[in-house]
Amino acid sequence: YPEAETLIMEEDAQPLSKPIIEPVKSKKFDLLENQEPVTEFSFEFLTGLMSRPELIRNVTIAGHLHHGKTSLMDMFVQDTHIKAWDPDRTYRYTDTREDEQQRCCSIKCAPLSLVMQSSRHKSYLLNLMDTPGHLNFFDEFVASARLADGVLVVIDIVEGVLSQTEKLLKYAVQENLSITILINKIDRLILELRLPPADAYHKINVLIQHINSVLGSCPQLSADPELAEKYYMSPTKGNIAFGSSLFGYAFTLKSFAQIYSSQFGQTFDVEAFSKRLWGNIYYNKSTRRFYKKPPQGMGAKDRSFVQFILEPLYKITAHVIGEEKDELKPVLEELGVYLKPQMYAIDTKPLLKMVCQQFFGDMNCLVDMFVDHIPSAKAGTVTKVERNYMGDQSSKVCSEIKECRSNGPLVINIAKLFHKADCQSFDAFGRVISGSLHKGQQVRVLGENYTTEDDEDMTVKEVTNIWVYESRYRVEISKAAAGNWVLIEGVDQSILKTATITSLEGTEPLEIMRPLKFNTVPVIKVACEPLNPSELPKMLDGLRKISKSYPLAVTKVEDSGEHVIMGSGELYFDCILHDLRKLYSEIELRVADPSVNLCETIIDSSNIKCFAETVNRKNKFTMISEPLQKGIAEDIEAETVSMDWQSKKRAKFFRSKYQWDALESQSIWAFGPDRSGPNVLIDDTLPGDVDKAILSGIKDPIVQGFQWATKEGPLCEEPIRNVKFKVIDATIANEAIHRGGGQV
Repeated sequence: YPEAETLIMEEDAQPLSKPIIEPVKSKKFDLLENQEPVTEFSFEFLTGLMSRPELIRNVTIAGHLHHGKTSLMDMFVQDTHIKAWDPDRTYRYTDTREDEQQRCCSIKCAPLSLVMQSSRHKSYLLNLMDTPGHLNFFDEFVASARLADGVLVVIDIVEGVLSQTEKLLKYAVQENLSITILINKIDRLILELRLPPADAYHKINVLIQHINSVLGSCPQLSADPELAEKYYMSPTKGNIAFGSSLFGYAFTLKSFAQIYSSQFGQTFDVEAFSKRLWGNIYYNKSTRRFYKKPPQGMGAKDRSFVQFILEPLYKITAHVIGEEKDELKPVLEELGVYLKPQMYAIDTKPLLKMVCQQFFGDMNCLVDMFVDHIPSAKAGTVTKVERNYMGDQSSKVCSEIKECRSNGPLVINIAKLFHKADCQSFDAFGRVISGSLHKGQQVRVLGENYTTEDDEDMTVKEVTNIWVYESRYRVEISKAAAGNWVLIEGVDQSILKTATITSLEGTEPLEIMRPLKFNTVPVIKVACEPLNPSELPKMLDGLRKISKSYPLAVTKVEDSGEHVIMGSGELYFDCILHDLRKLYSEIELRVADPSVNLCETIIDSSNIKCFAETVNRKNKFTMISEPLQKGIAEDIEAETVSMDWQSKKRAKFFRSKYQWDALESQSIWAFGPDRSGPNVLIDDTLPGDVDKAILSGIKDPIVQGFQWATKEGPLCEEPIRNVKFKVIDATIANEAIHRGGGQV
């Protein structure tokens, strides 16, 4: 080889433990499809629907741990993917990581884009996101909720509304997401609890009342009757479905009524019949009429829901479990269920699953529920922009973004980063709010700290590839239009958590979409260091990747020089340290004992006035502090009240709810830290003592100091909570040069 370079080494610098030619390491952390699977729909048709935002539904699937979310996603996958699915096996298709399969617990959210038909045989593009149910991974739900227009809450009928369910219901109301409910594991009422059908009805009814009481406790609904009606959950409205993800079926009142209609030759109005299948409605067989009170000879247990839905379901289950093949076959044929002869020889559980799937049909009922109760991507974009766009809502460019047009200004909200198969880099996952993204396009990536005045957190990148992300495989596309979820390659380098992507061509400056706001705070921290000090650069690179991969995780260097990871719980840290060791760094770590972050507060009003002077001794500020009333801190954090409101609206809120006087409620300067923190700064000075015009001129540096002080308190540099700070006096220099921001 004439062009080869020859190196002669006098001494072997390589250790004996290291081979001269190292073997190629193949990492396998994710379960991926070897090739693009065969589906009921063509991907050309899917890409065609991507240009019709009115036919797109963006839905996140949420619920408590082990309530059946991932099993529900399996139902969607098996309904749309042509494969020899084993009815006796649980696939957990959207649990794509090896450790998720081993733990039987979702750790990361996983998207899935499917084309499915409604009962009216109209096709829709469903962008679904499976989310973890463990309380530690609530940040994954928050990231998925940013991209979705509605949420399907999966609730175990036996366990009911638990802490995580309650938390995500309230968060969905806070984010103005449409809510639908799936009451799952109906089979447990029959096979485990063995409740009579009438008692099962009461169990379901109590659960629905509990759901409505949780939603009714949200302050947003108590102030707006129209919004309260939107979030009222009832089977007759069609926003509650029932099902069993274990046995592969789901139904609503309307879909069950449709089964009766097909059995009896469509001789009655399905819509009217479905409205009479819930509540205190009774059917008299002799008169063939429905009554609101039990007819003579019937008890309160003979409600129509029990008679027409629960009793047939109980009978199907009992027949399949208890009868032999010869007796079972004619019963199933009466129901329109036809099985191959060899199917009757399989175990009871997969047999019951196949019978239920044939009897209830495909997932049309859930598609109908999404179509009727969750806004389309076009309609949902208006809400997303109003809540999350940080620019002027009345500007022309904001109005264009709300229209969700494929030829509008390009805006993509990146909410999640997914690592590649080699775990060395990431792809950005987000929602195209407006415009169209093309492969090979040059775009501007705006970070979380970008503003139109300070564009330091902005880079220009080239989009090297675009995919529709299907959890275990990717479908490459050349263009993504407004309203869709898209996975983007080539833009991840400058993204830490979230970002906004815009085009280079736009003339009018665009602001960013608001960074994710979590209801949970990373309160637990651990310090770590490499076992081999020479591997510190590898660990630092791994920590950067951890920060990208986990939305809530914070990595920083303490004043002592320790590298600290902050997270939300024990399982959260277990997963972070596993990823750091195995996926991102491949080194051994030494980890310190975990410690908990605290908050500083006060328990009584200040006894003395506290003052501070500027360095030039020409300005002096006097302040006192006192505890906030109970409930104010929670309202600020939940954004029930905001500094973005007009002064009159904010003052009215504090006067009516907390009985503040008119002067105090109109003199609120800031909440802190970070604009929605649980502390309040108030200007309590009197116009006769202080020149209000001059004081207003130096308001910004005072607020900046307040934000810094509440973020790192005086006792142990922990955040301050539940404190009201009042500026009661100010001596200010008359010359502007002596009262600048640096002095204050």
